Amino acid sequence: MNPLDIGELIRERFPSEVKAVHEFRGQVSVIIKKEKIKDIMRFLKESPELDFDFLEDLCGVDYLGRKDVRFEVVYHLFSMRHRHMIRIKAEVPEDDCKIDTVTDLWKGANWHERECFDLFGIVFTGHPDLRRILLPEDWEGHPLRKDYPLKSDLGELEWKGFKEVLEVAEKNKIYEMKGT
Repeated sequence: MNPLDIGELIRERFPSEVKAVHEFRGQVSVIIKKEKIKDIMRFLKESPELDFDFLEDLCGVDYLGRKDVRFEVVYHLFSMRHRHMIRIKAEVPEDDCKIDTVTDLWKGANWHERECFDLFGIVFTGHPDLRRILLPEDWEGHPLRKDYPLKSDLGELEWKGFKEVLEVAEKNKIYEMKGT
């Protein structure tokens, strides 16, 4: 089954949830509302004609100022048996920045969802262990959001781990080689 046919099959099965089906250079993206993400993903995984048994990737996107709905969670799915793929984009509004987890469908979603939570602040409802995965637990903010400050002088509010790294680097300057 080609990706455009899969997109149309999703639209037929979930007509009120699919906002658009886009094709670009043979790759198809299905843009959906987030409310039925679990039902749509279960359909994609468990339907024998689709059999999307592999979640290749899951990531977040911030469209601050470019789209009406600020965030998307993007799922790249692949079927080993049928050798076809599809991209699902679930819209996640800023004022309700959460979506259901898919870790019960694909165990590999666990770390992907944690990374998306850590870097974008998107909460995955029902996730078995939703906590930061890349940044320290006491880190404030989500650095892949478009409004995250690129540089600041926070003084005493600066993250203490960063201050410790700077102090160690300063102490270790005595071991640097000169003239090489």
